[in-house]
Amino acid sequence: MDLRDREIRDEQRHLDAVYGRLTEKIHEAEYLMADAARRGQVGTPGALAERDAQVFQAGLHLSRLNREFEDFLFGRIDLLAGKDGVRGPDGASTSVEPADDAVREEPGGPVADIAETLHIGRLGVLDADYVPLVIDWRAPAAAPFYRATPLRPGRVVRRRVIRSRGRRVLGVEDDLLRPGLRARLAGAELPVVGDGALLAALGRERGHRMTDIVASIQAEQDEVIRAPAGKVTEVTGGPGTGKTAVALHRAAYLLYQDRRRYAGGILVVSPTPLLVSYTEGVLPALGEEGQVVIRALGGLVEGVEADAYDEQRVAAVKGAAVMARVLARAARGAVEAADGPRLLRVVAFGRRVELTADDLAEVRRQVLGGSAPVNLLRPRARRLLLEALWARSGAAGRYQDRELAAEAKEGFFDDIGGEDVFQEFLAAWWPERTPLQVLRAMADEQRLGRWARRLLRPREVRLLARSLRRVTPAGGGLSAHDVALLDELRALLGAPPRPAPARAGSGGLDELDVLGGVAELTTYAERQERRGDRRERADQDEERLDYTHVIVDEAQDLTPMQWRMVGRRGRQASWTVVGDPAQSSWTAPEEAAAERAAALGGRSHRRFELTVNYRNPAEIARVADGVLARALPGATPPRAVRATGVLPRYLVAPDAAGLPAAVRAAAAELLAEVPGTVGVVVAMGLRADAAGWLAELADDRLVVLGSLEAKGLEYDATLVVGPARIAGESPAGLRVLYVALTRSTQRLTVLSEPEDRPDAAGVPELLTPAEPGAEPR
Repeated sequence: MDLRDREIRDEQRHLDAVYGRLTEKIHEAEYLMADAARRGQVGTPGALAERDAQVFQAGLHLSRLNREFEDFLFGRIDLLAGKDGVRGPDGASTSVEPADDAVREEPGGPVADIAETLHIGRLGVLDADYVPLVIDWRAPAAAPFYRATPLRPGRVVRRRVIRSRGRRVLGVEDDLLRPGLRARLAGAELPVVGDGALLAALGRERGHRMTDIVASIQAEQDEVIRAPAGKVTEVTGGPGTGKTAVALHRAAYLLYQDRRRYAGGILVVSPTPLLVSYTEGVLPALGEEGQVVIRALGGLVEGVEADAYDEQRVAAVKGAAVMARVLARAARGAVEAADGPRLLRVVAFGRRVELTADDLAEVRRQVLGGSAPVNLLRPRARRLLLEALWARSGAAGRYQDRELAAEAKEGFFDDIGGEDVFQEFLAAWWPERTPLQVLRAMADEQRLGRWARRLLRPREVRLLARSLRRVTPAGGGLSAHDVALLDELRALLGAPPRPAPARAGSGGLDELDVLGGVAELTTYAERQERRGDRRERADQDEERLDYTHVIVDEAQDLTPMQWRMVGRRGRQASWTVVGDPAQSSWTAPEEAAAERAAALGGRSHRRFELTVNYRNPAEIARVADGVLARALPGATPPRAVRATGVLPRYLVAPDAAGLPAAVRAAAAELLAEVPGTVGVVVAMGLRADAAGWLAELADDRLVVLGSLEAKGLEYDATLVVGPARIAGESPAGLRVLYVALTRSTQRLTVLSEPEDRPDAAGVPELLTPAEPGAEPR
């Protein structure tokens, strides 16, 4: 048996012990569940409440223990003796630095004994004597597994990554952090296996979902993950530096640190549904299923989902900060444009009292002078209508005594305001408007032109109106930019209060109120469902906006209007903002920066930069870096840490007619070369056509996506079609092309069209090295 097999056998013994202890803990949790059921026979309210809490906690614990992890145990660190003997709640020593006498000099060089071995995993596990079998990866004791380096090893002598599936250890890879030290473990020399854990992890094939990086987090990433949450944590980094993965692991870390505060209160905002689908498996793999809300920008508003795409010139109009002023006018203008009654007639003091169209227009003008949301102005409208009727009736002049006049006026308001005729008029004259109704009203170009006067150019009005004509009464045809407009309109319109419905059997009172005690409670989940039903009945439009922590991924792409939407969900929250200015597809970054600052408020910032590209081989990174030099002269790309020896391939389609066949052939070649996924990136306008061209390949490893959908995703191989077409889609097109070229972990093929002007080797003009001092195009 060779060294590797012996070490795998030893780690298998430890993993067997861990699963044996987990089985014991599962039995304990099952016993608690059964004990809680027995408590249900006790009828006192206190016993029922205790039973309910016990069932919930035991069920939650049982669910986490029963989860099948891909690699429950994934790491190990062998440590020198620490400066003190203090141990933390997880049973591990709290010392960061080694004791002064941990290393001793001998004739053959420095020697030390391994004083402590810690295994790192997804959940913490203690044996029956409270000795740690596994340290939770988020615990302070696990930090050296990620942060120790040969320059600053601390107590760590050897770091081992353990690869397992289910209950079987498949392999081990070691990093020796003190290579000049002869270390002994249980009297024998400490063995070292493999060529390094990180490069082994980077070479694995990709699937259609992001996997967690919990076994290969690097020091600069770990610093971000464990940063305190009281400020705005701002993270920048180029493609492949792990920004998205770091953001998701940070969510898991915050839950570990303060579950009472953060459970259910963390919102992760992703740019596209594709990226949501790609990343949604990470948190469950880290043991945090159901604790974090992950939404795409187009799904951030409850009840609607973006299913359409805006071309860049339309997106530029919808995303601009000036749209907030246009929408404010539209929200009020939609009430004015209502096809309601133009005459109000009531009978008072034995005669008819009327308000004409001109009178009503003046009252409406006064109502709209208030600053409250439009739907909340109806009480003001009611009062001002009654004021106008009172004045028109002439009743005020009949009373010399001010108190009598006030009493008469109050009676007039009660009598007239309570009549069905007046209430029906008010409902028709000041109708409740929904955001969707106002957005659809903006599809009328003439009407929109009045609301947007001096704010939008005539061409922009035409583009906006035509785009909104696709929106249906049911909310179909919305883009991610439309969803931000809807959210703005919801704030401008407001949701009018609704009366709480009477409950049967209590004359309008809750049964719990009638009894003055506790009705039979069953489970926490049922009680929460009952509360949820009450909230839904009281206000169908209610949506959570009070998150405790907001994580924004690919933040550089948010438009000013989208920053306003996200900001409403984090007014009291701490923030983690992740992005890369070099990858921005938004054409007015200064305007977005102003709305971003407003969304984040006056909170202080803590800034981090990730500098290492773990995704792209150096051969691919060099091509992308050339495009970055054109897009942003002087920008520093992240440093690629590996090379494969495989150069990018350049192909040329003969003409437009030959493009479909060329795309099929290039994609088929990549599918044959890599075992994992292949991404085909095309210009947004070519997305549907390309999907049709590749349908006959019928390989579920193949993904076709538009250039703006590629951000944050990665594939074993990437085919980029028509660089010039991608770069020409918008003023930020070169940055979008840079993103497209940085999606691959193994192989890159670039397929040029004639307009790419490829050279004799097939290299398109945009991918040739830029001349020094060249301006971005």
